[in-house]
Amino acid sequence: MKKAYQEMSKDELLALKNRLEKDFEDAKGMGLKLDMSRGKPCPSQLVMGMDILDTLTSESDMKALDGVDTRNYGVMDGLPEAKELLAGMMGVKPENVIVFGNASLPIMYDTISRSMTHGVMGSTPWCKLDQVKFLCPVPGYDRHFAITQHFGIEMIAVPTTDEGPDMDMIEKLVAEDESIKGIWCVPKYSNPLGISYSDETVRRFANLKPAAKDFRIFWDNAYAVHHLYDDRQDEILEILSECEKAGNPDMVYEFCSTSKISFAGAGVAAMAASVANLDFVRKSMTIQTIGYDKINQLRHVRYFKNMDGVKAHMRKHADLLRPKFEAVQEVLERELAGLGIGSWTKPNGGYFISFDAMEGCAKNIVAKCKEAGVVLTNAGATYPYGIDPKDTNIRIAPSFPTPDEMAKATDLFVLCVKLVSVEKLLAQD
Repeated sequence: MKKAYQEMSKDELLALKNRLEKDFEDAKGMGLKLDMSRGKPCPSQLVMGMDILDTLTSESDMKALDGVDTRNYGVMDGLPEAKELLAGMMGVKPENVIVFGNASLPIMYDTISRSMTHGVMGSTPWCKLDQVKFLCPVPGYDRHFAITQHFGIEMIAVPTTDEGPDMDMIEKLVAEDESIKGIWCVPKYSNPLGISYSDETVRRFANLKPAAKDFRIFWDNAYAVHHLYDDRQDEILEILSECEKAGNPDMVYEFCSTSKISFAGAGVAAMAASVANLDFVRKSMTIQTIGYDKINQLRHVRYFKNMDGVKAHMRKHADLLRPKFEAVQEVLERELAGLGIGSWTKPNGGYFISFDAMEGCAKNIVAKCKEAGVVLTNAGATYPYGIDPKDTNIRIAPSFPTPDEMAKATDLFVLCVKLVSVEKLLAQD
C-alpha cells in the first residue's frame, strides 16, 4: 500500500527527496529529446493518409457532382458534396454548412474579426462598444484564448466539470451582462480535459437567455470523430437542432476540420450555423474571397466518399494513438496512484490527457521536464492570459512520440511530479 506524501514525516520526505534528486540526475544523462507540447499527428499517421494525394491526377475528371469545374471560379461557399461530408461529421444538415479553407482556426479568427468590425447580423460592431467580454471554460484551448486576447476582448474563466462547463455560472453571467458576447467550447473530447459535454449541458447551452442579442456560442467540434476505442465512444447532442428546439436558432457557430483526419494545413474546414447566420457571413465572403480550394474539397470527398469512409480511416488513427494514451495511463497509475500528488483524466478520444498537480507545482514540473529533455505545453497555457491561478494544470499530448518514447517521457514526467511535490511539502514546514 502506497503512502501519500502528505502523510510522510519530514525525515521521510528528506530521504525521498535525496533519492529522487539522484534519479533526476540519472534521467538528465539519458539525453532525451521529446516534444509533447502540441497535439500533432505522428509521422505514421501522416504516412497512412498519403494515398489521398493519388485521388486526383492530371487525368482526373475535375467536375463536381453538379457539373462545376473545380479548377475555375465559382461556388464560393463549398461544393455540395463537400458540404454533405462535413455536415455528416458534425451531424447537421448540408444547408447549414459553409466549407472554407484548410483549417478551422482561421474561420474562428475571421468570425471574431467580423464581429469586431461589422457586428453580428445588424448589431453594433464590437469595436464600437465600451466593453466586450468572452467566457472561457478552463482548462481550455490556448489558441482560442489567443484570438480573443488578440482583439482586446476581456476573458472570464469558467470552471469545468466532467459534465462540461459550470452552467449555473454561465446562465447567470450571460443573463445579467450584455457585454458578454460569446463563449469558447470544445464539446467533445475537449482540449485538454478529454471530457464530453453531457446531454443536460448541451440542452442548457441551447436554452441560454443572454442579455446580448449578438451573443454566440463558438462550438469548436474539433474531435467529432476522434475516438480511441470502438466500444467506448462518447456521443453528444447536436447543438444546432437543440438551439432550434429552444427557440434560439441563431445562437451558435459550430466549427470542424479534417486537420487531424487528413493533413494539418492541407485539410478542409467548415462552419455550421443557422441560414440567417450563414447569409450574413456570405456577405463578407463575397468581398474577402473568390472561393476556397475546390480541388482540395473534391480530393477529400473522392477519397473518403462518405461518413463510413471517414470512420474507417479514423479507426486507423485510433490504432496508432491508443497505445500511446495507454502507455501514459499505465505509468501514471503505477507511479502516482495513491500518493496524493496528482490526478489525471482518462479520455475515450481526442488528443490530450489533462494532469492536475498539487497547487503551485505545475510550472516547476514543466521546467524540470524541459531540463531533462521533455518539452510540455507551458503551464498556464490552458487558461486565459496564460495564467493558471492555482498553478496546477498540465496538458499532456501523447500523439507525436512513439509508444516507447511516450512511456520514457511519462517516466520522467512522474519523476518530476514526485520531486517538485516533495520540495513543495518540505517548503511548507
